[in-house]
Amino acid sequence: MGDAAQLSIIDGWVPLGVTVAGVLGFAWLILLPRKRYLLVVVPIAVAVSAALTVAAYFVVEKVWRPFPEPIPLKVYAWGGVAVLGVVLVIARLIVGPGIAGRVVTVIAGILAIALGLAHINISYASYPTVGALAGDVGARSVSLSELDRDDLKVVPIDQWHKPSEMPAGGAILTATIPPTKSRFTARPAKVYLPPAIFTSPAPRLPVLVLLAGQPGSPDDWLLGGQLVNTMDAFARAHHGLTPIVIVADGTGTELGNPLCMNSRLGEVGTYLTADVGAWAASEITAADTDRRHWSAGGLSYGGTCALQLATNYPTEYPTFLDMSGQLEPTLGDRKRTIDIAFGGDAAAFRAVNPMDLMATRKFPGSAGAFTVGSSDGEYKPGVKTTYEAARKAGMDVHYSEVPGGHTFAVWSASLKQQLPWLARRLGIPG
Repeated sequence: MGDAAQLSIIDGWVPLGVTVAGVLGFAWLILLPRKRYLLVVVPIAVAVSAALTVAAYFVVEKVWRPFPEPIPLKVYAWGGVAVLGVVLVIARLIVGPGIAGRVVTVIAGILAIALGLAHINISYASYPTVGALAGDVGARSVSLSELDRDDLKVVPIDQWHKPSEMPAGGAILTATIPPTKSRFTARPAKVYLPPAIFTSPAPRLPVLVLLAGQPGSPDDWLLGGQLVNTMDAFARAHHGLTPIVIVADGTGTELGNPLCMNSRLGEVGTYLTADVGAWAASEITAADTDRRHWSAGGLSYGGTCALQLATNYPTEYPTFLDMSGQLEPTLGDRKRTIDIAFGGDAAAFRAVNPMDLMATRKFPGSAGAFTVGSSDGEYKPGVKTTYEAARKAGMDVHYSEVPGGHTFAVWSASLKQQLPWLARRLGIPG
């Protein structure tokens, strides 16, 4: 897609243009020169849209509760704007005369609906660029067969030298990681392979297992998280070297919340330790099998998951990145979590909960980074609390804030900020 792929759709002239176009679209949908339409149909459309929005809020936040934290009210408001666009399109198509008028109505409706959806996207920065919106991850795709070279030699990273020819950027592998020990049904992982891995001899590279949020999927780190841009930029400054990044599935489905632990909801902990580790050892020849050179990281639910892995499996994941993680794994509140995931057994929950583990154990060999958006009022207190608990538990940890809230812009910036520290910790030369 070229330079157009990097065009921002969350700041600058594009969201401004979408807003202006959306307002004009609503003007067409509302200002039909008929008194009955203006005084009766439009108010009814507004009332219906408001009622649907309130109903959605009530079902999601009070009844269904699919997410551990509430959705911001502004997201519901912008969703209501999109719903209003749909209702007004239907109304105007029914009463509006002429084929040409109906064509304009459809176009106006698209612009009005886009206004609401665009501002929801701005709230989370899920698709920050045109390329991300189109599904362009910014790297070529490769298959396992392209990595399975009989003549490939792998040398320790300190014995590897950059060859004269090497790909300019990394590549993305899509791979199904079998749940051999866990029986956890995961979606395919996305694996970032740095340029140096495509040389021969290739360096033995450390591994970062990266987790998305909830709701979410491994694709989120490639699209909203702009993973390829971050890793390619680091590779260019470090002779093609970066960790191998396995963006694994920690939820099973878009809305799933198995708490990233072994419980009645699934054996996610075993999947992310034993199954992911075994798969990397057998399929990626250049992946370092020394777990001292492995790390876990993630955003929101994934950040909570990274700390869970670091505290429950400190020898498998002695290094971690907790980006905007929760105070503890949750299905909304502690009682509900314990009842659903552990059949009411509070002791079983405490045995795997990071805050409880850090209060009773020491982790002198572990190191981690805690990051959060400076204006993330919902998550920042919890991140500060878990950071202090990790420090008191003997971990080598640090805390930082980046501008923004609970958005992909924050998580992308956090990974970029922490990558130099992480690479040094995992053994990549500076």
